[in-house]
Amino acid sequence: MRGGAAWRLLRDTRYALPGALGRVIPAPDAPHAVAIARQQARAGAATTIGYFEGAGGDPSSIMAAYARVAQRARGLDLSLSVKAPPLRFDPVSLRELAQIARQSGLSLVFDAHGPQDADETLAAVERLLPDFPDTGIVLPARWQRSVADAARLRDSSAPVRLVRGEWPDPAGDPLDPDAAYLALVEALAGRAAPVAIATHRPALADRALALLREAGTPCSLEQLRGLPGRRCRAVARGQGVPVRLYVPFGPGWIPYALDRALARPYLLAWMWRDWTGRADP
Repeated sequence: MRGGAAWRLLRDTRYALPGALGRVIPAPDAPHAVAIARQQARAGAATTIGYFEGAGGDPSSIMAAYARVAQRARGLDLSLSVKAPPLRFDPVSLRELAQIARQSGLSLVFDAHGPQDADETLAAVERLLPDFPDTGIVLPARWQRSVADAARLRDSSAPVRLVRGEWPDPAGDPLDPDAAYLALVEALAGRAAPVAIATHRPALADRALALLREAGTPCSLEQLRGLPGRRCRAVARGQGVPVRLYVPFGPGWIPYALDRALARPYLLAWMWRDWTGRADP
């Protein structure tokens, strides 16, 4: 086999593998996600649950999945993390989700997507805030626009989760991602509504949480289930900050997670540093 053909075969195999394995590995479902949330609650920690739709999914299946979670999760400190684009930003569906969350005593937060969806996501949150004041949003530090979005939300009741960001900024990524993250933290420091720091970098978590605490802003550390988190949780404990676990579920999670893992070959070294307590490079 010639070099070019071999490369194409390897490339095609790499991109086909997540979907192929996702069809045979059992997907985490709503009862499984809520069971993890109950374990978290017994340990004194909160949970965010986010649904990942599979191929061929539709808005009705997404709504049904969240309804199953809400029905089982009454009384838990739990937030439903929602992706608005698969729901086509339908105001009726999004309002129904907010009602489902409220009836079960849960909160609702809108996940970040690509930059092309940012305006509609922010508008959806602002439409809900007057009637559902604990409706939250995720802001990616990777985007230049996020500082302006943070200023727009600063005096609102919306909880905000800060992430590095998966999708690049069309205007260009920041030269220093950590500095961009901290600039976004500073833009929100001093607000009365809560800010969640979603990072697995201990030094960044330490600085971000300290900035918020010094400004009197309620804050928490949020960690994605399955990624290294021991050192970051130690940082949160040291500052007396609560920890929230993001628990993904649904038929699309396994293919998505495998795809991300294949795209991040450094993850094994990252896990090793986390378990051995070594500092970030």
